[in-house]
Amino acid sequence: MKFEIVELEEKLVEGLQIRTTEEYGEATQQIVNVWQKFLGEGIYDKIENKKNSKTIGLYTDYEGDYTKPYNFIACTEVNKKSENIEDRVVKVIPKGKYAKFVIFAVDGDISKSLEEAWEKIWSMNLNIKYTCNFEEYQDNSEDTQNEEIHLYVEIEG
Repeated sequence: MKFEIVELEEKLVEGLQIRTTEEYGEATQQIVNVWQKFLGEGIYDKIENKKNSKTIGLYTDYEGDYTKPYNFIACTEVNKKSENIEDRVVKVIPKGKYAKFVIFAVDGDISKSLEEAWEKIWSMNLNIKYTCNFEEYQDNSEDTQNEEIHLYVEIEG
């Protein structure tokens, strides 16, 4: 899988958070549910001070590697947190070195494409930090099944 090494500046994000794990296949359905609530119930629309129209799926606060419990946040980048954040959280994606992957949906199945991409990434020798890894949806297509997604994996160095 091709990637490039990039230096990212700190990002401030706001969104909905859950604690999940890859055990027993829990994470996939829980993450789908968070996205549905975030986008389908108008929570994204309530967020003030959006930096752009991109959405982010953030994996953070790992208890070890990707097989251990972690937080998932369906979010968007903001210039500053909203005045009334209700049940949302604000998190900083740290400045640092990331491996950047670009993927597209295969046969219109974005979930399957993401799952396959992450499986390949976890099997690579990348020296992953397990601080913040995220998917940034580029919002460059009206057809969400053909959207371009950038995967960022924080690495040592």
